Amino acid sequence: MVVNVDAKGLACPMPVIKTKNALEQIESGIVEVVVSDNVPKENVLKFARSVNCKAEVIKEEKDEIVIRISKENGTKFDIADEDITCDVEIPKGKEVIAIMSNRIGSGNDELGAVLIKGFLFTLTESKPLPKSVLFLNGGVELTTKNEATVEHIKKLEDLGVEILSCGTCLDYYGLKEELKVGTVTNMYTIVEEMKAASKVITIG
Repeated sequence: MVVNVDAKGLACPMPVIKTKNALEQIESGIVEVVVSDNVPKENVLKFARSVNCKAEVIKEEKDEIVIRISKENGTKFDIADEDITCDVEIPKGKEVIAIMSNRIGSGNDELGAVLIKGFLFTLTESKPLPKSVLFLNGGVELTTKNEATVEHIKKLEDLGVEILSCGTCLDYYGLKEELKVGTVTNMYTIVEEMKAASKVITIG
């Protein structure tokens, strides 16, 4: 038995809710769900697997993704529609942030270190996120030996922000082997990132 679910153009959580309802209608069999983009695709796959159903993408073209879900006899779940949550795609802008120091501002270095940590944490909570964050000169300490800032920068990377540390700067400070987040880059890439940005924000 195959049940077809048309969820094209629907925003989450509707594709997941329609998938759940279709699975509830059958004791066993196949449910094929059609969605329009990657976000509902990932949410439908995540839901199906969370209720112990096999799920795979069998077709992926522009504006049409087909997911096949197999439900075995005896698979049961009790989830209310209002309890269904979806991961959403976090919007990113075209801004590039260039961090030039391991602290913000001049004056008290301890205060400057507190400020840069607070800045990076706040950046993880801001929307839209920047396209990329560049670390140059003393800023490369933040992606290497400063554990407090590495944690926030890893979260930015997990959210899809490109993290780039200047290779020449890492070499100068002897930190290339200590890089804990992001990738090493060169001045050519840094210049290209800045030129393509809608805005470059300099910190430090």
